[in-house]
Amino acid sequence: MRAVIQRVTQAEVVIEQQSVGKIGQGFMILLGIHESDTIEDVAYLVRKISKLRVFEDDGGKMNLSLQEINGSILSVSQFTLYADTKKGNRPSFIEAARPEVAIPLYEQFNKQLKELAIPVETGEFGADMKVSLINDGPVTIIIDTKDK
Repeated sequence: MRAVIQRVTQAEVVIEQQSVGKIGQGFMILLGIHESDTIEDVAYLVRKISKLRVFEDDGGKMNLSLQEINGSILSVSQFTLYADTKKGNRPSFIEAARPEVAIPLYEQFNKQLKELAIPVETGEFGADMKVSLINDGPVTIIIDTKDK
């Protein structure tokens, strides 16, 4: 799994001119699922994200986690994070998990975050989404479960 995590002051997903997910302070997460990912990758990523200390404390240091600031997550599935651009100019997405594998893992990812009492909003798997956000910092972190 590959997650692009952006610290935001707000983020929103719109589908067909309807807001389907909206948060204030927290993380906007683009989640790519590899064809070989498993439930163990989900658990690892949830653990890392929930403890990631990138919010500023009173001293201005990135020292607080999402839970410590009572932040939220906007989670959006993004198969294009597994684009292969080595040959030609048209990306290949052959390593991205097929929907029958990706959807249950994406849903489990969101469920495990919610079980930690983290509010989670989502986009819609496979939909044409318009995502807007205000990146705070900017702070953008990439976590890949293959790099444990």
